[in-house]
Amino acid sequence: MAKEMTLSGCAAAAQAVKMAKVDVICSFPIRPYTATMMELSKMVANGELDAEFVHGEGEHAQLSVVYGASAAGARTFTGSSGVGVTYAFETYSPISGGRLPVQMMIADRALDPPGDFGSEHTDAMSARDQGWLMGWSENPQEAFGYFVSHIPGKVQLPDQAQVDEFLPPYRPGAHVLDPRKPVSHGPQIRPDQGAIMDLQRAEAFLAVPQVIREVVDSFNRIFGRNYDPFLDQFMTEDADMVFFMQGGHAATARHAVRHLRQKGVKVGLVKLRFVRPFPTQEVAELLSKFKAVGVIETSTSYGGSMSGGNLLAEVRASLYDVPKRPLTTSFMAGLGGDVIPLHEFYWMAEVLTKALKAGKVGKNVYWAGFEQAEA
Repeated sequence: MAKEMTLSGCAAAAQAVKMAKVDVICSFPIRPYTATMMELSKMVANGELDAEFVHGEGEHAQLSVVYGASAAGARTFTGSSGVGVTYAFETYSPISGGRLPVQMMIADRALDPPGDFGSEHTDAMSARDQGWLMGWSENPQEAFGYFVSHIPGKVQLPDQAQVDEFLPPYRPGAHVLDPRKPVSHGPQIRPDQGAIMDLQRAEAFLAVPQVIREVVDSFNRIFGRNYDPFLDQFMTEDADMVFFMQGGHAATARHAVRHLRQKGVKVGLVKLRFVRPFPTQEVAELLSKFKAVGVIETSTSYGGSMSGGNLLAEVRASLYDVPKRPLTTSFMAGLGGDVIPLHEFYWMAEVLTKALKAGKVGKNVYWAGFEQAEA
């Protein structure tokens, strides 16, 4: 029987791993994700989870262990945060290139400097072009992120039979390591062989959106949820402008939207669920309905085309072929893992309102908390 508990995001993630009946887990401590591995190690030690728990000597070793275990046919789990994510960078492309379904939890935190423990997304976003599916969560039920990892919330744990229906025993494909059928993994190739491999990876990713739709439909049916595959909407029905964002700060944004609506401001929220694959068509169709879009950036891209974060460039590229495009700008907020307080969302709405009146945005990027609401 399903039951409701109050859990942190880390504890909720550990429960999900347990119910998924993972075979191999590899850990290395770095805050804030470490609490998930603490929970899993206790489950294994107490006999609640039948899994091989390996403690790596570093993040590169973590990913190497699950890389090999997945290639051998095991269902695997690992995770990291901040600089730990970047330390393992060499392994990401080989894992995805080998079509190995490794599950990695990233509890986001700021990269050095400043080396603090807040939920800036630059660590995970730096790996966005390594061929992995990448999604963000808003709350412990979705289980991801620093605020999400350590702030408790109500989580409905499903019945094990539901999980088994949704996630049957892992049956690896033809790539599994087998001494009776030897294959090579990660061999060196000639330069003229590289293009076809990249084409195959690109074509494989083109099929991912439909798989996500089918899996989310199945998840909703089995667990009684109503998740959209790619974009979550809040109070957008008659909105003139929307905040567009990802991750845990969306919880605060929902409160801000409610308050602004009470003051007569026609604002809504669109939350991005997957950064990779980026839902280009869905973003274009939805955001083109509004007059202005404020993209809230929680990661940095120094010297990039938008002089701020990563999402505005993705949004503008998605909207390029739309006949009637909304005004778009971005807000750098929550960097270093700082909270985004309600008054900063009110300020963002003021910037968007002034842009609508002027018929244009003042600039591509605004830094929340450091400047006035000039359109």
